[in-house]
Amino acid sequence: MIRRLASSAFLGLALLAGLAQAFSIASPWNGQPQWWLQLLSLAVLAGLVQRQATPWRAAFAGWLFAIAWLAGTFWWLFISMHVYGGLPSVLAALAVLALAAFLGLYYAATCGVTRWLAPSGGWRATVVFAACWLGAALMRATWFTGFPWGEGGYAHVDGPLAFLAPWIGVHGITAIAAGLAALLSLLVRGEARASLRHWVAVAVAAGLLAACNVIAPRMAAPAPDTPALRVALLQGNIPQDEKFETGTGVPLALGWYAEAVASAPAQLVVTPETAVPLLPEQLPDGYLDQLKASLAANGRAALVGIPLGNFEQGYTNSVIGLKPGVPEAERYRYDKHHLVPFGEFIPPFFKWFTRMMNIPLGDFNRGEVGQPSFEWQGERLAPNICYEDLFGEELGARFRDEAHSPTIFVNASNIGWFGNTIAIDQHLQISRMRALEFARPMIRATNTGATVIIDSAGNVTHALPRHTRGVLLGEVHGGRALTPYAWWIARLGLWPLWALALGIPALAWALRRR
Repeated sequence: MIRRLASSAFLGLALLAGLAQAFSIASPWNGQPQWWLQLLSLAVLAGLVQRQATPWRAAFAGWLFAIAWLAGTFWWLFISMHVYGGLPSVLAALAVLALAAFLGLYYAATCGVTRWLAPSGGWRATVVFAACWLGAALMRATWFTGFPWGEGGYAHVDGPLAFLAPWIGVHGITAIAAGLAALLSLLVRGEARASLRHWVAVAVAAGLLAACNVIAPRMAAPAPDTPALRVALLQGNIPQDEKFETGTGVPLALGWYAEAVASAPAQLVVTPETAVPLLPEQLPDGYLDQLKASLAANGRAALVGIPLGNFEQGYTNSVIGLKPGVPEAERYRYDKHHLVPFGEFIPPFFKWFTRMMNIPLGDFNRGEVGQPSFEWQGERLAPNICYEDLFGEELGARFRDEAHSPTIFVNASNIGWFGNTIAIDQHLQISRMRALEFARPMIRATNTGATVIIDSAGNVTHALPRHTRGVLLGEVHGGRALTPYAWWIARLGLWPLWALALGIPALAWALRRR
């Protein structure tokens, strides 16, 4: 009986800690990240891992934690599959759980390997746990096209570790946070009480963090050495179930966006992803020419979300740039590179699943990594579409040539598929982290939210209320300085982080064999 109760408490604690980890990325009570909750929930997991009798039980604890965390993070996928896709609710819920369970295997391996390589706990377990947790984050970010949504490092965009973003990026912050969480667990369990130097080390680390948080904002403060760019970000709030309907959503979108582009008092106008929901040849005669003419009358430019292509060459999810004096043959074009599985391409062996949903799915062509920026008014604007801003290493490829690196990031999104949910807040924290990593402002034009201007220090300076139709006006200063993260991620990719994630456990294994 006692063993059964202990087992139930173990299961419950792992699941509750995982759910708390989900809430830490963007809390359900105010949509803001909670860095302290991320550390606390992960510390609970680290403690559970060290209390398990075998690596297999430790792996099971990590798997339960990850299932609760991941399902609690992207539960809103249920809405796209059930509400808009017509998939039966039971199947949609099972699909979300299956995805969480699959991705959770990375974290199960993390916990099992930690228990195996450092069975006695202590400092070795702390370092190995941090390295393995980093490895799991990298696997989730890259394997099977990658889906790192809700990574723990995003909880620290407003926390004391945020100053590390321009140096080591979100994955590096994830690893540091995992190490701190394991250290917290170690101290609470009393394993470090025997030595005063352990507590001294913790006090020194806390002092360094405090000092860096005083100094770092001054170092990272944006220096507006060029005139501000006046921007207008459009939020059409076209109902998702009508967006592609020719009798309702399509004419509404074409009419409203044309009028907003023509009247917006800004140097640059930006629309959301697929704001124009038809291919150019399907548009009313002269539609794009009229847009361009309305911009040219006042010397303005626009970035417009629109699908491009044809049946023979394939289709792309794209953003085009319209500005005066540029012929159609030389018109700027950005094609989305990182496509959404099941939405923009169908993974092998899964056509049976997509046939069950009533969603306008596509099988799009991929754009190249590191496409050129749109140059306007002395700024180099680098578009990214939808969740492409989740992949900092791909955005970082644009910084290989410093002379042509972006000065402003532009995100065009439509996450209306997921309703008025926490997905909007989570995506906002992702964009804020990219701004911190690269010291570049991020302007976001979305269909339903969050349409915002984020400065190069990761702060939201202007915002529209979500799920409203409107135009956000504001000014933005492009960034020029190259952060250490931008420099090394552009040249080395994720390999330095992979080296740490694999090298530290390998060293621990070698030491264990001696």
